[in-house]
Amino acid sequence: MKTNKLWLLVLLAAAVAAFVALDLGRFLSLAYIKGAQADVAALYAERPALIAGLFFAAYVAVTALSLPGAAVMTLLAGAIFGLVAGTVLVSFASSIGATLAMLVARYLLRDSVKARFGARLADIDRGIEREGAFYLFTLRLVPLFPFFVINLLMGLTKMKAATFYWVSQLGMLAGTIVYVNAGTQLAKIESLAGIVSPGLLASFVLLGLFPLVAKKIVDAAKARRVYAKWAHRKPKRYDRNLVVIGAGAAGLVTSYIAAAVKAKVTLVESHQMGGDCLNTGCVPSKALIRTATLLRQIRDSANYGVARASAEFDFAQAMQRVAAVVQAIAPHDSVERYTALGVDVRLGRATILDPWHVQIAQDDGSTAVLSTRAIVVATGARPFVPPLPGLDEVDMRTSDTLWALRELPRRLVVLGGGPIGCELAQCFARLGSQVTQIEMLPRLLAREDEEVSDHARRALEADGVTVLTARQARRCGRAGDGEQWIEVAAVGAAGSGSQDGGGAEPQRIAFDLLLCAVGRVARLEGFGLEALGIPAERTVTTDEYLQTIYPNILAAGDVAGPFQFTHTAAHQAWYAAVNGLFGTFKRFKADYSVIPACTFIDPEVARVGLNEQEAKAKGVAYEVTRYGIDDLDRAIADGAAHGWVKVLTVPGRDHILGVTIVGAHAGELIAEYVLAMKHGLGLNKILGTIHIYPTLAEANKFAAGEWKRAHAPQRLLRWVERFHAWRRGG
Repeated sequence: MKTNKLWLLVLLAAAVAAFVALDLGRFLSLAYIKGAQADVAALYAERPALIAGLFFAAYVAVTALSLPGAAVMTLLAGAIFGLVAGTVLVSFASSIGATLAMLVARYLLRDSVKARFGARLADIDRGIEREGAFYLFTLRLVPLFPFFVINLLMGLTKMKAATFYWVSQLGMLAGTIVYVNAGTQLAKIESLAGIVSPGLLASFVLLGLFPLVAKKIVDAAKARRVYAKWAHRKPKRYDRNLVVIGAGAAGLVTSYIAAAVKAKVTLVESHQMGGDCLNTGCVPSKALIRTATLLRQIRDSANYGVARASAEFDFAQAMQRVAAVVQAIAPHDSVERYTALGVDVRLGRATILDPWHVQIAQDDGSTAVLSTRAIVVATGARPFVPPLPGLDEVDMRTSDTLWALRELPRRLVVLGGGPIGCELAQCFARLGSQVTQIEMLPRLLAREDEEVSDHARRALEADGVTVLTARQARRCGRAGDGEQWIEVAAVGAAGSGSQDGGGAEPQRIAFDLLLCAVGRVARLEGFGLEALGIPAERTVTTDEYLQTIYPNILAAGDVAGPFQFTHTAAHQAWYAAVNGLFGTFKRFKADYSVIPACTFIDPEVARVGLNEQEAKAKGVAYEVTRYGIDDLDRAIADGAAHGWVKVLTVPGRDHILGVTIVGAHAGELIAEYVLAMKHGLGLNKILGTIHIYPTLAEANKFAAGEWKRAHAPQRLLRWVERFHAWRRGG
């Protein structure tokens, strides 16, 4: 703690201690105030300015120090100064004192609270920025909430002092008037409880509810303005409770939930049921990665005591297997299954005509228009193809169009060093392609910690991938003999962060196939969003309830962001469905507090919560606990003794801020930490859980054990050591 803060804390503690030690509270009791009323009134008659000033200063001090007695002083103000002057004095003194208390709490406590709970405090700050004044005003109106507690808690937020002051002055005015007015009849008051009767307290509560009711009215008025231009098209009866556009993960789960609660729901899909994940993303890529992993294991058979092993690999046959895997899973997402669940499935293209009507151009050539109470846009995302000169002249594929290949490219260039690029680069290298991977940033997997990026790079290079980081693709084309090439140049000058030592001169790389894996963009066009004026730049703009500017039109999944994971899309779908169907009565904020992810290279990289670089960027204090999987019995037995578990915790506590796991089956191992973080379980709980031996999951327990050893009570252990020595007779 800084010296200035320490001195201020000592000063405040001394003031409070003096108040208690000298029993100054007796001067702020109702009995004393009633006894001294006549004397104070006489002094006020002689020196009005002095007495008013001293009273004002004393009131500010009592409030700023959060001492008991403000209510009694308010009564005295009414008795001595009268209703008008007493109200003015108390109103300004209480607001100034409360603001000082808030600022002191901020100065002394905010930094330490931010260090421990940075991520949660950031969420609170965002809420305060949006509606902090409104909620503070509501709390000030209701005397059930101790005002000194409100002062201290608001000091932990980023609320502006000026906003806190004027909202407090306005919000406390009603209560101030009641107490000052009661003070004008001080002689008749026997206890403070007599001032705030149950009826008056109920009135205050109703007064406090008024802003909430007013907010509902304001929200309704805003919605009315948004809907105004479409009001003449609002139907009296609706064909559907919900229309869902897009049958990927978000759309499927949304429609499933709607049908489960007996809503009448229509699901519209323009391409393939199951969306990108089933047809061109997660499922086919993991199926091909499995084949590539098997080939790698066969080549490494000597490491397992198999002296010679070989495989006759047929790429076309492997791709047929991928297609077969997709077909095997397809019934889970099929029209037939969802129809059986009670969903009206339409194959065709949907266009939102207005907030309550969706037009469906069906695949059979017919057109239907459905009226609906709510609409969920779940149109997903597509691979981003950069505007690279010459790109249309070469054989280029994306993660969407890759799966039609039946001939293994001899030379493959992968453009992009994110999860998709890394997975496919390693996969094709293991299948036998000569792979060059190009990434514009200084390292692969840039969102992960640097050590993770380094490990991923070494893993890919071990499989034969040529990794070029800090390289920017300039253009591509064909030579006179038809050979395809891409030109890349180092980002900035030589030595600009590239790990492969490239110079500033452009470099041409020949290839047979170019795989573009530089990211994905939301599908925003062609659904009627533009005509309705729904903001959509990188994604559809939604609020925390996944609602657009039209409360009955929501978005979920990749089209809504902020994550592009199938499991996040399914997670958002619950909020979209419930808020779309029941949002008039109760809405739920989408919860992104615990979002896991995995990059399926070998070894896998899985993460949940914060990693180190994010914690540093957000100013969150943390401790690191690390366990090396190379020490794990099962990993050694499996020939997978590489990687680590890294856990970030609140300093001095076992509360988990985030976990990164690098190793075999990391995507499975991370689940235990996801559960722990979701339900507020710390490392001690994981340590106290029995894990089967020998399994990879023991790594989680051993990581918790590392934290426990680092936080062992050393002083107590020294005493225990002496105790044992004494028991031995030493």
